[in-house]
Amino acid sequence: MSRFLDHREAGKIFHDFEKHKDRYLIIHYSCESFFDTNGATPRITAIAVKSPSSGQTDLFAVHKAAELMKIKPEDIVERYEEVERMMLDDFFTFVQGHLDKIWIHWNMRDSNFGFKALEQRYRVLGKVPAIIPDQNKLDMAILFRKYYGKSYIGDPHIKALMDYNGIHVKDFMSGKDEANAFKNHEFIRLSFSCAGKVNLFDKFLTRAIDNELKTQSSFRDEYGNVPLGIYNFANESAWGKFLFWIANLLIGGFAGGYIGKLFF
Repeated sequence: MSRFLDHREAGKIFHDFEKHKDRYLIIHYSCESFFDTNGATPRITAIAVKSPSSGQTDLFAVHKAAELMKIKPEDIVERYEEVERMMLDDFFTFVQGHLDKIWIHWNMRDSNFGFKALEQRYRVLGKVPAIIPDQNKLDMAILFRKYYGKSYIGDPHIKALMDYNGIHVKDFMSGKDEANAFKNHEFIRLSFSCAGKVNLFDKFLTRAIDNELKTQSSFRDEYGNVPLGIYNFANESAWGKFLFWIANLLIGGFAGGYIGKLFF
């Protein structure tokens, strides 16, 4: 697919999100580092799901499950699987009731970190997960690359985009910081970071839709080669179509007058 067609396809998704926010959910989760598990599926600490239409966030977290189970914070580690299972029970019950939604995520695409990792972890704990259809998953990382081009921001993308746009997220932690927090049993901090990221993704989307998200993309990065990019850019906008209509009228009028002089 050409650069411009990628850009246009992503733009249509932005438009649909803006018009039909009730169809969408934004998800992120925090977990144990998969580098520390010797191949086992990482343990889950918190899952945040935000409804862009209502602005409400559902937070599924081990410390919240422990509270309901009357388990003291200092005893969570010893009874982790029991608490984690209850948290995931609540999460997958929520999923079952929202299978028709489009789930927006950031790089949740594989068995190390993603929907499949959540499903596998639940199976490891002896349960059967509700499965979100793949066509109902929307990766923001890919969406932004399609719209802005591959080099729209530096690495790591989330933190770089946040800093470049001057967005402050109070409880934000990098992946490395979250891994360390898990080792130190800072489960509440992890849940705050997780919830903060779904709010951050919502801000990214809102700014992108309003053409206010700052990136390092050039015009060519977004639209392709300059002459074709200018044509496509103008042809996609209302004012561009109007200018083309005026130009066609002028050219048609000029050509008609010239031909008239030749033959009459």
